[in-house]
Amino acid sequence: MKTKKIILGSIVAASMLTLFNCNEDFLEATPTEFLTADQVADAAVNNPGVIAGSMAGIYTLQFTTGTAGTDDHDDYGQKGFDVYTDMLCGDMALSKNTYGWYRGLAEYQVSTDFTNGNNRKPWRYYYRIIRSANTVIDALGGTDATPELDDNKYIMGQAKAIRAHSYFFLTQVYANKYTPSAEILPLYTSAEDQNGPKVATSVIYDLMISDLTASISLLDGFTRTAKNQINKSVAQGTLAYVYASMGNWTETAALTNAVITTGGYNLVSATEATGGFNDVNTSGWMWGVDLTLDNGLDLISWWGQVDVYTYSYAWAGDSKSIDSGLYDAIPANDIRKTQFLNNPTSGYHLLPFNKFYDPARVIGGQRNVTTDYIYMRVAEMYLLNAEANARLGADGPARTSLKALLDLRVPSSTYVDALSGQPLLDEVYFQTRVELWGEGKSYFAMKRNQANITRGANHLSNVGVQTAYDDEKLSLEIPEDEIQNNPFIGTQN
Repeated sequence: MKTKKIILGSIVAASMLTLFNCNEDFLEATPTEFLTADQVADAAVNNPGVIAGSMAGIYTLQFTTGTAGTDDHDDYGQKGFDVYTDMLCGDMALSKNTYGWYRGLAEYQVSTDFTNGNNRKPWRYYYRIIRSANTVIDALGGTDATPELDDNKYIMGQAKAIRAHSYFFLTQVYANKYTPSAEILPLYTSAEDQNGPKVATSVIYDLMISDLTASISLLDGFTRTAKNQINKSVAQGTLAYVYASMGNWTETAALTNAVITTGGYNLVSATEATGGFNDVNTSGWMWGVDLTLDNGLDLISWWGQVDVYTYSYAWAGDSKSIDSGLYDAIPANDIRKTQFLNNPTSGYHLLPFNKFYDPARVIGGQRNVTTDYIYMRVAEMYLLNAEANARLGADGPARTSLKALLDLRVPSSTYVDALSGQPLLDEVYFQTRVELWGEGKSYFAMKRNQANITRGANHLSNVGVQTAYDDEKLSLEIPEDEIQNNPFIGTQN
């Protein structure tokens, strides 16, 4: 299964990390750990692969430990922050905690105290990705340029897409809700930019839409060599999320429909739904990474934090379970109910025993991680399409998309035929939470649906407490060091 080795990207990312450790406050000063756009552009004259290597390095940052600037065991790239959002929305319960990771987040200490260092991790990680993408974009002529060579067009499309993806996460996590006029984040569109003021949400959204629209065009005709690379479908899916978060349901429906009908992906089958979610070659995966021994992941990894079959925290005493209330709501005849261990005396009650696991299935057995990371799959597009159509009053198409998924999960989906309006929207939201549990997407759905959350009995804190989607506790604060070191931010707070 493990045949691809992302060697070039690993080398680039390793050099970034080495330089990064020499200058901790890279957001507050000229970031010497990155190649400049001029250096990349000059090198590409004799070796066009340099720009491709820089893009590969960005992808490697997504799964490399320490990319948020710490040696903490919850600092391991994109999947680490998927856990952040799953816990903030309450669908992932920290049900046992021996070693302390995520405890402050689960207890809302992080999100209510801007001096807590965990606010800093996603901030630094995503702005690091943004600066890296800006370096590539600058080397190819800047945001407004369209490269002549197809290979460079494809790289520009990928760089713009991942820049927008990073801004999207920041807009979701560092703002309580979508308010176009609210100033929420600094905006950097060139590697030369540093220490800027917060700008209005609408300005950031304009850039995301522009980047992703351009990316979809630039990536037309691109055939990727591995699923860690962003292609046209992933750019379309990301733009669909952006439009959905602002309530533009017409565009959301069109984009998700395009992925469903032309992307060439298949929904994860009933067998695959309990097959471990560990292989990037699964046809329903749109975006993910094939991890190998060369990547060097072990104790510090998403698998280590979630999978009891990996030698790390989930096995040793830091349990991440499905919220008991959500689990109880899953019908007994739904295959996804079996994804979670229902054994209160086992010590692993409601952990995802049959959703995410190392194929060897030896408790605490996988020491070196070779199970893959998932970033996006086509089921998200079916669910988002159903949500968008339901909000547009197109109940028929909404039911069709929802039933396409449910027909692979339950014996009969005919009950959906009787749903319309708010009950249909409620069902789509529920199915989104169930289908995408542990994949970092439920938080976005909570915000789109403006849902209140109530924690089940298996959480360690705030059990039974109802919290609104836009409560301060459910989003992060701009970190203290950014306020102190960025004079523009300091004067705005």
